Amino acid sequence: MLDIAVQAEPAWPAADWDGAAARAVTAAIRNSPFVALADADFSVEVAVRLTDDDEVRTLNAQYRGKDKPTNVLSFPMVEPDMLATLANTDDGEVLLGDIVLAHGVCAAEAAARGVDIDAHAIHLIVHGTYHLLGYDHQGTEEAGAMEAMERETMAKLGLHDPYDDTDEGG
Repeated sequence: MLDIAVQAEPAWPAADWDGAAARAVTAAIRNSPFVALADADFSVEVAVRLTDDDEVRTLNAQYRGKDKPTNVLSFPMVEPDMLATLANTDDGEVLLGDIVLAHGVCAAEAAARGVDIDAHAIHLIVHGTYHLLGYDHQGTEEAGAMEAMERETMAKLGLHDPYDDTDEGG
């Protein structure tokens, strides 16, 4: 069973962030080879923190050596090569990882794309979930595969194509 914990700082607009994060994480996992995690007998935990640019800047500098805010950071707790064996866990829970979003960066990107901040945040949570599942976008081939999964997941959620520059949806 998926257990998504959300902590939203006051800078974020009032919204059903618990529901949005649950939809995003669940859809991403169901659209991956790790679909069994969505219905596991044990708890698969993901923490989502909606915070400000300053906190994300600090985390980005500390963990990635980049002293600037970014839209989303992901902190996987399971090594990618161990994901396939999670169905054999007997501890009752797996901490899949943490996803952290920066409000200012998120809001600016949403405005630039012409989408609602909640729709953009859902995309970033989907994106972050794929990172927790071991996906990356460092090389052209990896980026293309990850983007295709994100597009498909967003479509299944009835939301905009996050990589279509002509898309005006939200």
